[in-house]
Amino acid sequence: MSVREDDTELDALAAQVRAGPRLSAGAVEALIAAAVGGDRDAHAALVEHALSPVLAEAVAHRDRGVELLDLFQEGSLAALVAVEEYVERTGSGAGFGAYVRRVVNRHLDHVIEVREAAIAEAAELVEDTRLLDVARVALHRQAGHVPTVTELAAVLLWSPERVELISGMLDSARSDFDSDIVQYLDDAGDDGADGWDGAEEEE
Repeated sequence: MSVREDDTELDALAAQVRAGPRLSAGAVEALIAAAVGGDRDAHAALVEHALSPVLAEAVAHRDRGVELLDLFQEGSLAALVAVEEYVERTGSGAGFGAYVRRVVNRHLDHVIEVREAAIAEAAELVEDTRLLDVARVALHRQAGHVPTVTELAAVLLWSPERVELISGMLDSARSDFDSDIVQYLDDAGDDGADGWDGAEEEE
């Protein structure tokens, strides 16, 4: 059986969770009552107890493109909110774990959806820059001049604002790329000059 890349992190997180005290439903209910009365230590103990459902949800979500440690950290933040809400409602000790898990589950689903949307948007931008580059070259060859924003928008069926946005990104990327090449050549030239001077001195 192959070892997952995040198994080591899982072992560490599981050890962290197991280090906390195991609480019965009655003990959780007593902590909730104390937390309602303003006992911050009781509140902290509830947060620590909530790490078990947090880990369970992190493991359940780990095949959806987000690192296990990131899921656990996000889930821990959601658990803080869940504990605060549950104390305010003076919930029962028996329902504490299930409530935390529901809140964490919704939050992790949202985190993953936002990440997937960001990846999709980035992929779309990459494809749009490619299309714009192809359109620029084709129109330049056809018309014999640098195409205008209006011409590009008509060919690509984009708004002029979209053309300007993608053009700016493409030109900026090329400028940065060219700067890197110039810097590389300058560095290489400096190294070569040092080596040549040394050769002359040896003669």
